Amino acid sequence: MFRIGFGYDVHRLVEGRPLILGGVEIPYPFGLEGHSDADVLTHAIIDAIIGALGAGDIGQHFPDTDPKYKGVSSLSMLRTVMDLIKDDGYRLNNLDTTITAQAPKLAPHLSNMRERLAQTLEASVSQINIKATTSEGLGFCGRREGMEAFAVVSLVKE
Repeated sequence: MFRIGFGYDVHRLVEGRPLILGGVEIPYPFGLEGHSDADVLTHAIIDAIIGALGAGDIGQHFPDTDPKYKGVSSLSMLRTVMDLIKDDGYRLNNLDTTITAQAPKLAPHLSNMRERLAQTLEASVSQINIKATTSEGLGFCGRREGMEAFAVVSLVKE
């Protein structure tokens, strides 16, 4: 038996915050605004997994009104979601993601993101795919106001 989930997240770019994507800090003068570390990629992955499990959404499990999640690493939230996967008797089959950002160039950081996510998800790097694209100057991503990420996950019963 297998389950499929889809996740999406978006955050505004602001000065004075580090840019964290897939658990990796990317050198850039702007970071993503949010209650946690605002890792838009990891948040989309979390939402995809929670969706595959039929367990609601990221906001139900990690509400931005709860002070214990203020500034927390999204990878620690993903570790908590891994417990949900295991409790339901599943494991990751594969994960495919896309980050939309006009800048900075993300290609040099994708392998580090894949490694960090694979480790957290207890999977091999070959089970994780991350694509980065621009929006060709269109919309809020194209104006460098924010970033968005999409994730599709497949879980299989152990």
